[in-house]
Amino acid sequence: MTNSEEIFIGYDKYTMDSFEFESGSVLENVDVEYMAKGTPKFDDEGNMTNVILYCHRFNGSYSSLDDIFRLTAKGKPFDFEKYYFISITSLGFPNSCCPSTTDLKHNFPKYTIKDRVNFKRQFLKERFNIENVHGIISRGVGGYEAYTWACDYPDELDFIICSSTAFKTNGYRYVVSKCMESIIESSDDFYSDIYSDSLSRMMVSINKLLYSNYFSKQVFHNMTNDEIDVLMDDFVDDGLFVDIYDFKLRNDAVLEYDVEDKLKNIKAKALIISSKNDMYYSPKFDVMPIEELIENSKIILLEPSADYATYEDYPLIEDELNNFLDNVKNK
Repeated sequence: MTNSEEIFIGYDKYTMDSFEFESGSVLENVDVEYMAKGTPKFDDEGNMTNVILYCHRFNGSYSSLDDIFRLTAKGKPFDFEKYYFISITSLGFPNSCCPSTTDLKHNFPKYTIKDRVNFKRQFLKERFNIENVHGIISRGVGGYEAYTWACDYPDELDFIICSSTAFKTNGYRYVVSKCMESIIESSDDFYSDIYSDSLSRMMVSINKLLYSNYFSKQVFHNMTNDEIDVLMDDFVDDGLFVDIYDFKLRNDAVLEYDVEDKLKNIKAKALIISSKNDMYYSPKFDVMPIEELIENSKIILLEPSADYATYEDYPLIEDELNNFLDNVKNK
């Protein structure tokens, strides 16, 4: 794509002729859901130079780009007049290629975090003729994609910004994911051709387990049992819209995720943001080691009003974000 061609702004879907997984499995007519917003800039050869990819969290989608809307206004760090954002619903998530929308269910190919990265790389090349992005902004499991991208394709991006995430699945997170795997595999109905009521009830149990990690221990301690019940019911109700087959393969990919030994490959500048209160992504084990593992890295630990850092807290660090982005330009 060159600067003489129309640049899409908004929501769209694109279909790739095929996609090959690391396992060798191939799917045809592969849907990709995405959003693109901002102002593209080009070099003399017609290549876009200011593309920032947004990678969403475990229960997110392309629309999660709106999470950073406070930082995209004129004069803000991610001003839409300065950057061109592309947010893609990941492989394995509804409305992009996944078990539920292909109706493959448990027959959908098992995929890895690297498959999710390659899915987005192939889309960017086919749809926008983009082989290099300026940077990646990510949160949660989206950070797994950012780390993997920067490790395996270190020459394809200038920076990563990772919020509330980790470079491997281990310890407490591994236990939680194994518990969810065990709950799913305990059901004979999982391999049925009919989506039974028992599978929906299973998602209730899984969502209650996920809820146990949603707040810090201190927040839970300060709640009454009635308050916990009300919030848990709301959390579980929202999670009932998640398809069990989509969830299973998503969890499988998380279980196998580990790029610790490859972090030394990263050439991109890295900004790692987390909360001092985060229980699921521990500052001690998941954030602070980054200083020794990634050469061009900076860590910011927030003290948010909630138990974990959200984009609502990012206005507190606008100066740090601006300085980081300026250093990327001047590297």
